[in-house]
Amino acid sequence: MKLVDLHVHSTFSDGTLAPAELAACAAGKGLAAFALTDHDTMEGISEAMTAAEKYGIELIPGIEFSAAYHARDIHILGLGLNPEQEDFSRLLRSFQKSREARNEEMADRLRRMEGFDITLPKLQETYKSSVLTRAHFGRWLFEQHYVTSISEAFARYIGEGCPCFVPKKLSSLDQSIHGILDAGGIPVLAHPLLYHMPDPELRALIRELKGSGLKGIEAIHSSNSGNDERNLRLLAQEMGLSISGGSDFHGKNKPLIQMGSGKGNLQVPYDIWENLKNKGAESL
Repeated sequence: MKLVDLHVHSTFSDGTLAPAELAACAAGKGLAAFALTDHDTMEGISEAMTAAEKYGIELIPGIEFSAAYHARDIHILGLGLNPEQEDFSRLLRSFQKSREARNEEMADRLRRMEGFDITLPKLQETYKSSVLTRAHFGRWLFEQHYVTSISEAFARYIGEGCPCFVPKKLSSLDQSIHGILDAGGIPVLAHPLLYHMPDPELRALIRELKGSGLKGIEAIHSSNSGNDERNLRLLAQEMGLSISGGSDFHGKNKPLIQMGSGKGNLQVPYDIWENLKNKGAESL
């Protein structure tokens, strides 16, 4: 059975493997395809595509948008995108500028409020091939011995509600989905159960997203346990949506999760990607 992984992160967001390393990893695990779905950026796609061709596997250009919904951070995956589409490129440039401003403010707060000797140039010099995220801030604080673990950095300084936390500028759900559709992609609700919504609220969210053009929900995910996958498959069927699946691999930043297999038993057949493509084609 041909297997895929439709949710993977690289150093261009908060993963620890470069895009080319992900392609090598996917090939080593015998995957037929993988989707690079970095947060709010597609800057790693070109490198991943070149490497995937070298290893004879399929690279699915993707992204993971963060969007605002009733004071929650909801994630929308875009799969099979054309990053060159003009409006989509403009949207990504606006996210890049927002990310840079957020990082600058976070570094300023860490210096001013906590007395840490941290600057963006220092972070960029340390993590040369990476697009800086909070994960890099946390790792730098740990490596400089300001904290005893990366989780402590988040808990004390840069996690939500902490003194040096700077909120991410979020798009709207509608903007995220329409941007993905305009770029020829397939919008999918990522890891629905991680929002910890009561069932009626989750159903209301999915109905709203479907009205905006949602094509699928991520029913197969590393965080699933018990009957989670079965229940999400039934929910997708009830809502007239396809299912997607992926490990949500981040490398060393989530060491218990492996590409292609999650925590050990995750499997995403290639048929799932083909079904998503067919679902996307219905709206063309």
